[in-house]
Amino acid sequence: MADEQELVQLEVLCKQLYETTDANIRSEAEKALVQFAGSSECLSRCQMLLERGNSPYAQLLAATTLAKLVARSNVSLPLEQRVDMRNYVMNYLATRPKLLGFVSQALVQLFATITKQGWFDVSKDVYVFRNVIVDVNQFLNSGATHHVMIGVQLLSQLVCEMNQIQPDVSRSLSKHRKVASSFRDTQLFEIFQLGCNLLKKASEMIKTIDFSDADQECPLCTEDKVSHKHGLLSHTLRLVHNCLTFDFIGTSTDDSSDDLCTVQIPTNWRSAFLDGSSLKLFFDLYANLPPSLSPVSLSCLVQIASVRRSLFNNAERAKFLNSLVSGVKTVLENPQGLSDPNNYHEFCRLLARLKSNYQLGELVKVDSYPQVIKQIAEFTVTSLQMWQFAPNSVHYLLSLWQRMVASVPYVKASEPHLLETYTPEVTKAYITSRLDSVAVILRDGTEDPLDDQGMISQQLDQISTIGRCEYEKTCALLVQLFNESAQSYQELLQAGQQTNINIAIQEGRLTWLVYIIGAVIGGRVSFASTDEHDAMDGELVCRVLQLMNLTDSRLAQAGCEKLDLALISFFEQFRKIYVGDQVQKTSKVYRRLSEVLGLSDETMVLSVFIGKIITNLKYWGSSETIITKTLQLLSDLSVGYSSVRKLVKLEAVQFMLNNHTSTHFPFLGVNNSQTPSTHFPFLGVNNSQTPMSDMRCRTTFYTALGRLLMVELGEDEERFERFMMPLAVIVTMFPVSASFENLGNTLAHTDTPLYRMDEAKRVLHSYPAYTPVFIRALELGYHDPTITTPVLKLFAELAQNRSQRLQFDVSSPNGILLFREISKVIVGYGSRILTLGAIPKDQLYAMKYPLCRFVVHSINVALNSFAIHH
Repeated sequence: MADEQELVQLEVLCKQLYETTDANIRSEAEKALVQFAGSSECLSRCQMLLERGNSPYAQLLAATTLAKLVARSNVSLPLEQRVDMRNYVMNYLATRPKLLGFVSQALVQLFATITKQGWFDVSKDVYVFRNVIVDVNQFLNSGATHHVMIGVQLLSQLVCEMNQIQPDVSRSLSKHRKVASSFRDTQLFEIFQLGCNLLKKASEMIKTIDFSDADQECPLCTEDKVSHKHGLLSHTLRLVHNCLTFDFIGTSTDDSSDDLCTVQIPTNWRSAFLDGSSLKLFFDLYANLPPSLSPVSLSCLVQIASVRRSLFNNAERAKFLNSLVSGVKTVLENPQGLSDPNNYHEFCRLLARLKSNYQLGELVKVDSYPQVIKQIAEFTVTSLQMWQFAPNSVHYLLSLWQRMVASVPYVKASEPHLLETYTPEVTKAYITSRLDSVAVILRDGTEDPLDDQGMISQQLDQISTIGRCEYEKTCALLVQLFNESAQSYQELLQAGQQTNINIAIQEGRLTWLVYIIGAVIGGRVSFASTDEHDAMDGELVCRVLQLMNLTDSRLAQAGCEKLDLALISFFEQFRKIYVGDQVQKTSKVYRRLSEVLGLSDETMVLSVFIGKIITNLKYWGSSETIITKTLQLLSDLSVGYSSVRKLVKLEAVQFMLNNHTSTHFPFLGVNNSQTPSTHFPFLGVNNSQTPMSDMRCRTTFYTALGRLLMVELGEDEERFERFMMPLAVIVTMFPVSASFENLGNTLAHTDTPLYRMDEAKRVLHSYPAYTPVFIRALELGYHDPTITTPVLKLFAELAQNRSQRLQFDVSSPNGILLFREISKVIVGYGSRILTLGAIPKDQLYAMKYPLCRFVVHSINVALNSFAIHH
């Protein structure tokens, strides 16, 4: 009677856990079930739930609890008990054909967990958990659809479990690899063959199956109707796919780099791939299966196409590649199935693998290469023109063409690669399709690809290489399209229609063109460019700079954020190629710039860079993205050895260094109004909360400014004092008795330039008049990471004896004085942070970890560097 009551109570708790919408009830049920899982009678109660429970949620609880119990590090179940549990699970699955899917899956997972955990367990000189295939064959040979499906699920989940590293399990990585390697060597190939045999059996009869008829007889089993045929084929395909994606050598490839990896098939698997039957099987399955199943067959082909090269000798590899390309040709000739987005995506991945795993010199020797490369080009052009269909798949097509074009200089085969014929078509399709998309996006209000900076960057990197093939044609197309859009844009502006949708369309088209021009200029690094190519670059650069002059003149009235982001991207690419120590100053780019714009050398071009940077800082203070990228460009320019020395001689740069006061740049002043700064609004300080993004922008700004200052500073202390004076004035405006809010705004404005200065002079500059302000800030704002982080970061940098900058004279007390101030900071902050108590988990990193690192670092360098000689 007590057992019945307990059973009913557990089922009620399970229902509350999985069905109720009341968070409190769910929480209470979860607590009660956690106690149940930790009880000493957990095992017997789980068995009771499986045997006598009526609720599927109770069965799910029992299965998941048992799986956790088996994997628990502090619980070691006897071997006999685990063997009995495994046999019980198999019998339970065999005798209950009407279990819900999630219950069956949980029990299958339990079987896999028990098997993996006990893989090396021995009884009477026998590995008791390794008779997997013998046990599962009892399901597969029964002839019942339900049993066959359960058998396939058991094998599929076991392969996944053997391939998966569980971080919460007590098993170390080395033990996991030992188990996985043993499973790979003894069981995996046989499981793969078993799955392929089931698919071959289905393939022979699959043309006779009507997947819309649930009463038709199943080809994989004879006793039941085909009501489960779809699920059975799905599980079988997934089983084979799991075998092919197994981590054979323990490299644990990251999913993000999936399409760069090679499948390290063991040598004893050669027989499965030599005759091409595996390729034919999966191409046939793709052709005959419905769209709900065919993508998995293409996924299997992607893995088969990626088997390691060393598995074959040269003749075998050529034969295998011929079969693979022949299958691809068949798909391209019958593209009906590619209308499904999943099929299309997997096929694009398959095309990308053709070049990632095989050399262009091998591809051109394939019998049908001329026809296939033409078909791939047509497929790529069509795909690019249909930019709204599966946009995430375009990456793989561009990757294929990028790799083929990059390989052209290394091809030694006598057969023509024909890329000079088809690559310009791909380039043209990409450019024109992006331009055509602008009007559609503005008209329909759909998602704009330009908003996805990550995707744009990736595609531009690919098109930078593709566009450099037959560069004359690429350049001519870009010049033509740019001239058309720029002329239309200028005419619309002259008409005085500032908000016309036609202006937005032309701005969008010009944005794409500026991005692409910057990309193809950046692609010069991948090719041995000629003077003619440099002259073409010059033509493109002149047009972009002329457009910039036009758009900058309108910023006071209106501006296009996306177009300005494209201009920054263009400047960054131009800087990498044509600005710096390694650039030939006789480049025809500068010759063309001199003829058209009067920019005869690198110094004059750098003045254009600085002018654009200052313009952006003045007008785009409300755009964090533009400010961040603009300041990053300034930072990059300040790093180069030759460019930074040319920069400091520019009038605009000297003005910033010599006159960065509130008189000339109001953004550097502290005010109590909400009026934005006149020159650089992002640097304005007021009583409102200063965003962390603005603080990071200041850090980048003053980092670059500090580098520029130090180029020719030498021992000019007067110049250094003059540079630091505006910051000192700001600090002195707030006495030690100031409020927490005012101190916070002050520090947000003054911390970043100080801790970036690489001169010992700054120690004397900030002591003793100003350090009390920082110490007072820690006393008041110890609970606020926006205050504590910059202050502790400042003092950690002060204590760092980088480049021997803190080597004082033996008679100098500066080491001791600096040590004393740092000690005050550490003690003041440390004594107050202990009063915070428990810190919420979501704030733990910001309020604890980096701050502790700064404190420990400060203590370490203070004790081991500048003060030790005292």
